[in-house]
Amino acid sequence: MSEKTLVEAIAYCDEPTALRLVKEALQSGVPPQEILAQCNQGMLELGNRFSRDECFLPDLMFGGMIMKNIMAELGPHLAKQAAGQAGTSRPKAVIGTVQHDVHDIGKDIVVMMLRGSGFDVVDLGVDVPPARFVEAIRQHQPCVVGMSLLLTTCYSSVTATVEAIRQAGLRDQVAIMVGGAAASELLAKNAGCDFYGKTAVDGLKFACQVAGITQPTSP
Repeated sequence: MSEKTLVEAIAYCDEPTALRLVKEALQSGVPPQEILAQCNQGMLELGNRFSRDECFLPDLMFGGMIMKNIMAELGPHLAKQAAGQAGTSRPKAVIGTVQHDVHDIGKDIVVMMLRGSGFDVVDLGVDVPPARFVEAIRQHQPCVVGMSLLLTTCYSSVTATVEAIRQAGLRDQVAIMVGGAAASELLAKNAGCDFYGKTAVDGLKFACQVAGITQPTSP
Protein backbone atom coordinates (compact mmCIF):
# COMPACT_ATOMS: atom_id res chain seq x y z
CA MET A 1 0.00 0.00 0.00
CA SER A 2 1.43 3.35 -1.06
CA GLU A 3 2.00 6.07 1.51
CA LYS A 4 -0.61 8.78 1.94
CA THR A 5 -0.09 12.10 0.23
CA LEU A 6 -0.31 15.31 2.26
CA VAL A 7 -3.78 15.93 0.83
CA GLU A 8 -4.93 12.48 1.92
CA ALA A 9 -3.35 12.77 5.36
CA ILE A 10 -5.32 15.95 6.08
CA ALA A 11 -8.52 14.70 4.45
CA TYR A 12 -8.40 11.64 6.73
CA CYS A 13 -7.20 13.53 9.84
CA ASP A 14 -3.87 11.70 10.08
CA GLU A 15 -1.98 14.40 11.97
CA PRO A 16 1.36 12.59 12.51
CA THR A 17 1.69 11.81 8.81
CA ALA A 18 0.57 15.30 7.76
CA LEU A 19 3.09 17.05 10.01
CA ARG A 20 5.89 14.70 8.94
CA LEU A 21 5.15 15.28 5.25
CA VAL A 22 5.10 19.05 5.75
CA LYS A 23 8.51 18.97 7.45
CA GLU A 24 9.95 16.66 4.78
CA ALA A 25 8.62 18.91 2.01
CA LEU A 26 10.20 21.98 3.61
CA GLN A 27 13.52 20.16 4.01
CA SER A 28 13.36 19.12 0.35
CA GLY A 29 12.98 22.73 -0.75
CA VAL A 30 9.31 22.63 -1.78
CA PRO A 31 7.98 26.24 -1.77
CA PRO A 32 5.85 26.82 1.36
CA GLN A 33 3.04 28.30 -0.76
CA GLU A 34 2.87 25.03 -2.70
CA ILE A 35 2.70 23.05 0.56
CA LEU A 36 -0.09 25.33 1.79
CA ALA A 37 -2.03 24.76 -1.43
CA GLN A 38 -1.88 21.00 -0.83
CA CYS A 39 -3.07 21.52 2.75
CA ASN A 40 -5.97 23.65 1.53
CA GLN A 41 -6.93 20.92 -0.93
CA GLY A 42 -6.85 18.40 1.92
CA MET A 43 -9.22 20.55 4.00
CA LEU A 44 -11.60 20.90 1.08
CA GLU A 45 -11.56 17.14 0.53
CA LEU A 46 -12.28 16.68 4.25
CA GLY A 47 -15.32 18.87 3.66
CA ASN A 48 -16.32 16.72 0.70
CA ARG A 49 -16.05 13.61 2.91
CA PHE A 50 -18.33 15.28 5.44
CA SER A 51 -20.83 16.04 2.66
CA ARG A 52 -20.79 12.35 1.72
CA ASP A 53 -21.41 11.35 5.37
CA GLU A 54 -17.99 9.68 5.53
CA CYS A 55 -16.99 11.71 8.59
CA PHE A 56 -18.62 13.92 11.21
CA LEU A 57 -18.35 17.28 13.00
CA PRO A 58 -15.55 16.18 15.35
CA ASP A 59 -13.49 15.29 12.27
CA LEU A 60 -13.98 18.80 10.86
CA MET A 61 -12.90 20.29 14.18
CA PHE A 62 -9.88 17.98 14.34
CA GLY A 63 -8.98 18.93 10.77
CA GLY A 64 -8.98 22.57 11.80
CA MET A 65 -6.67 21.77 14.73
CA ILE A 66 -4.30 19.90 12.40
CA MET A 67 -4.18 22.93 10.11
CA LYS A 68 -3.43 25.18 13.07
CA ASN A 69 -0.43 23.00 13.96
CA ILE A 70 0.70 22.88 10.34
CA MET A 71 0.48 26.67 10.07
CA ALA A 72 2.68 26.99 13.15
CA GLU A 73 5.29 25.05 11.17
CA LEU A 74 4.68 26.76 7.83
CA GLY A 75 4.06 30.30 9.08
CA PRO A 76 7.68 31.49 9.40
CA HIS A 77 8.52 30.08 5.97
CA LEU A 78 5.48 31.72 4.35
CA ALA A 79 6.36 35.05 5.99
CA LYS A 80 9.92 34.80 4.68
CA GLN A 81 8.65 33.99 1.20
CA ALA A 82 6.12 36.85 1.26
CA ALA A 83 8.77 39.35 2.36
CA GLY A 84 10.41 39.16 -1.05
CA GLN A 85 7.19 39.13 -3.04
CA ALA A 86 4.48 41.58 -3.92
CA GLY A 87 2.16 38.57 -4.16
CA THR A 88 -1.59 38.77 -3.87
CA SER A 89 -3.08 38.69 -0.41
CA ARG A 90 -5.36 35.94 0.80
CA PRO A 91 -9.13 36.40 0.48
CA LYS A 92 -10.72 37.77 3.63
CA ALA A 93 -13.84 36.71 5.49
CA VAL A 94 -15.57 38.32 8.47
CA ILE A 95 -17.68 36.02 10.63
CA GLY A 96 -19.52 36.26 13.93
CA THR A 97 -22.50 35.05 15.95
CA VAL A 98 -25.25 37.68 15.77
CA GLN A 99 -26.28 39.98 18.59
CA HIS A 100 -27.97 38.36 21.63
CA ASP A 101 -26.71 34.88 20.69
CA VAL A 102 -23.63 33.53 22.51
CA HIS A 103 -23.25 30.13 20.83
CA ASP A 104 -19.98 29.60 19.01
CA ILE A 105 -19.41 25.91 18.21
CA GLY A 106 -20.82 26.08 14.67
CA LYS A 107 -19.14 29.42 14.02
CA ASP A 108 -15.80 28.09 15.22
CA ILE A 109 -16.00 25.11 12.85
CA VAL A 110 -16.65 27.42 9.90
CA VAL A 111 -13.78 29.69 10.97
CA MET A 112 -11.37 26.74 11.16
CA MET A 113 -12.45 25.40 7.78
CA LEU A 114 -12.17 28.80 6.12
CA ARG A 115 -8.69 29.34 7.56
CA GLY A 116 -7.70 25.85 6.51
CA SER A 117 -8.84 26.63 2.96
CA GLY A 118 -6.73 29.76 2.59
CA PHE A 119 -8.89 32.54 4.00
CA ASP A 120 -7.72 35.31 6.29
CA VAL A 121 -10.62 35.16 8.76
CA VAL A 122 -11.64 37.96 11.11
CA ASP A 123 -13.56 36.20 13.90
CA LEU A 124 -15.75 38.74 15.70
CA GLY A 125 -16.83 36.27 18.37
CA VAL A 126 -20.36 36.05 19.76
CA ASP A 127 -23.16 38.52 20.54
CA VAL A 128 -21.88 40.80 17.77
CA PRO A 129 -23.94 43.99 17.22
CA PRO A 130 -24.67 45.13 13.65
CA ALA A 131 -22.35 48.13 14.02
CA ARG A 132 -19.43 45.80 14.76
CA PHE A 133 -20.02 43.89 11.53
CA VAL A 134 -20.11 47.20 9.64
CA GLU A 135 -16.89 48.36 11.31
CA ALA A 136 -15.13 45.10 10.45
CA ILE A 137 -16.24 45.27 6.80
CA ARG A 138 -14.95 48.82 6.52
CA GLN A 139 -11.65 47.95 8.17
CA HIS A 140 -10.87 44.59 6.55
CA GLN A 141 -12.77 44.75 3.23
CA PRO A 142 -13.71 41.05 3.12
CA CYS A 143 -15.25 39.35 0.11
CA VAL A 144 -17.65 37.37 2.30
CA VAL A 145 -19.41 37.95 5.63
CA GLY A 146 -20.86 35.10 7.69
CA MET A 147 -23.49 35.29 10.43
CA SER A 148 -24.26 32.42 12.79
CA LEU A 149 -27.26 31.93 15.07
CA LEU A 150 -28.63 29.13 17.20
CA LEU A 151 -31.61 30.97 18.70
CA THR A 152 -34.77 31.71 16.72
CA THR A 153 -35.25 34.77 18.92
CA CYS A 154 -32.28 36.32 17.11
CA TYR A 155 -33.87 36.47 13.65
CA SER A 156 -34.18 40.23 14.00
CA SER A 157 -30.44 40.50 14.63
CA VAL A 158 -29.74 39.00 11.20
CA THR A 159 -32.12 41.43 9.51
CA ALA A 160 -30.71 44.37 11.48
CA THR A 161 -27.14 43.43 10.54
CA VAL A 162 -27.89 43.21 6.81
CA GLU A 163 -29.77 46.51 7.01
CA ALA A 164 -26.86 48.17 8.84
CA ILE A 165 -24.46 46.96 6.14
CA ARG A 166 -26.82 48.35 3.50
CA GLN A 167 -27.23 51.69 5.27
CA ALA A 168 -23.43 51.99 5.48
CA GLY A 169 -23.24 51.67 1.69
CA LEU A 170 -21.27 48.42 1.91
CA ARG A 171 -23.86 45.88 0.77
CA ASP A 172 -22.62 45.62 -2.81
CA GLN A 173 -19.06 45.00 -1.65
CA VAL A 174 -19.68 41.72 0.17
CA ALA A 175 -21.47 38.41 -0.17
CA ILE A 176 -23.45 37.63 2.99
CA MET A 177 -24.08 34.09 4.22
CA VAL A 178 -26.02 32.92 7.24
CA GLY A 179 -25.97 29.56 9.02
CA GLY A 180 -26.62 27.79 12.28
CA ALA A 181 -29.40 25.73 13.83
CA ALA A 182 -31.91 28.58 13.69
CA ALA A 183 -31.06 29.68 10.15
CA SER A 184 -33.05 28.72 7.06
CA GLU A 185 -33.53 29.54 3.39
CA LEU A 186 -36.56 31.60 4.37
CA LEU A 187 -34.60 33.64 6.90
CA ALA A 188 -31.81 34.25 4.40
CA LYS A 189 -34.30 35.42 1.78
CA ASN A 190 -36.31 37.62 4.13
CA ALA A 191 -33.22 39.20 5.68
CA GLY A 192 -31.58 39.87 2.32
CA CYS A 193 -28.65 37.46 2.61
CA ASP A 194 -27.01 35.92 -0.44
CA PHE A 195 -26.73 32.37 0.89
CA TYR A 196 -27.99 29.99 3.57
CA GLY A 197 -25.55 27.26 4.59
CA LYS A 198 -27.16 24.21 6.18
CA THR A 199 -23.73 22.91 7.22
CA ALA A 200 -20.25 24.33 7.74
CA VAL A 201 -19.21 22.67 4.49
CA ASP A 202 -21.95 24.50 2.58
CA GLY A 203 -20.68 27.79 3.97
CA LEU A 204 -17.12 26.89 3.05
CA LYS A 205 -18.07 26.02 -0.53
CA PHE A 206 -20.01 29.27 -0.96
CA ALA A 207 -17.12 31.33 0.40
CA CYS A 208 -14.67 29.53 -1.89
CA GLN A 209 -16.96 30.20 -4.85
CA VAL A 210 -17.13 33.91 -3.97
CA ALA A 211 -13.35 34.11 -3.53
CA GLY A 212 -12.60 32.10 -6.67
CA ILE A 213 -10.86 29.30 -4.78
CA THR A 214 -10.92 26.07 -6.78
CA GLN A 215 -12.18 23.05 -4.93
CA PRO A 216 -11.13 19.48 -5.69
CA THR A 217 -13.85 17.37 -7.24
CA SER A 218 -15.18 14.39 -5.37
CA PRO A 219 -14.27 10.99 -6.78
